Amino acid sequence: MKGYEPRSSSSCAACKFLKRRCIPNCIFAPYFRSDECKKFAKVHKVFGASNVSKILVEVPEEQREDTVNSLAYEAEARLRDPVYGCIGAIALLQRKMVELQHDLAIAKDRLARYVAAATAAAATAATTHDHVSLPPLPEFFSCGDFNDNLCHSSSSQLPLNRHESVDDFIQIPYIF
Repeated sequence: MKGYEPRSSSSCAACKFLKRRCIPNCIFAPYFRSDECKKFAKVHKVFGASNVSKILVEVPEEQREDTVNSLAYEAEARLRDPVYGCIGAIALLQRKMVELQHDLAIAKDRLARYVAAATAAAATAATTHDHVSLPPLPEFFSCGDFNDNLCHSSSSQLPLNRHESVDDFIQIPYIF
């Protein structure tokens, strides 16, 4: 097993924390080394030693290390955010993903408008055989500024702001 240290006279972190004698076939020993007392303390505070023991017994041995790592992560997230736990972190990442998709949609729209304008200018210049000149670049704003008029092609619509979503991305599930 990964991370398993040969048993010496020291107890595992779980047995140290629970102040009991560590037996040779202790279920916690391979996953909570003697120097990982804080890791076990967090898991114990959120889930309880008895529940962790039951979970480890039910999980196949080759998946136990991943299970302990997951329990440790969830316990740390729950202690950091008692209401939402790791779901709060997931919701934050999903919200950020929607914002980035919105930014990408605006950038693609701006690029398409510029390419269309450049193509039209090139076609006009080709028919007149004059000097080819490209239209001026539109003024680009920082990623945080969404109040420009290039967001939609129709002038009757209001520009998008940071808290609105593009219709293409409405179907993305996210948690608030």
